[in-house]
Amino acid sequence: MQFKKLAFFVICTTLLFSGCDSKDQSSEFTIVQKKEQSKFTLKTTNLKDIIIDKKDDKMTFKGLENKMVLLNFWATWCPPCKSEIPHLNNLQNKYKNDFEVLAISLGQKDGNITPEEEMSKFINDYNIKYHVTNIQENFELSKAMGEIKIIPTMFLFNKEGKMVQKYVGVVPEEMLELDIKRALGK
Repeated sequence: MQFKKLAFFVICTTLLFSGCDSKDQSSEFTIVQKKEQSKFTLKTTNLKDIIIDKKDDKMTFKGLENKMVLLNFWATWCPPCKSEIPHLNNLQNKYKNDFEVLAISLGQKDGNITPEEEMSKFINDYNIKYHVTNIQENFELSKAMGEIKIIPTMFLFNKEGKMVQKYVGVVPEEMLELDIKRALGK
């Protein structure tokens, strides 16, 4: 029995600190001075438009009004991202009146967006029950959020659009739920 507890702890700790890095180490960088984008129109795979407006330390989510929002930056090729899907489905269902998951796909390892038919199959195979975006605009949102380099990375926003928590790597469902409850005042 003690071995099972120890094994469970080791597995959870490993998953908590694991993530996928999609950046090629050999790429060259160029510096370009331009104003950072602050407004994003994201079309979900179920054809819903969600407009995100980033102002200072707040975000507004037109299309998800009066909801807490979990922005989930992920990819179909990322094993830790796949492992979180059932937990996100559970939380989406449990808090459906107050909470929405918005999954922001960061495409394939080559930097391109995932082909539409491949994404549709993935959503069906993994029974994803929350909003998924799979468009070029996702990469611009990633830059505005600090250039996401490790996935999964998630940001939890309260109903007023203030970020209440940032997560890097796999996060246990219980931890997410605790933060959701705290932000809802429960």
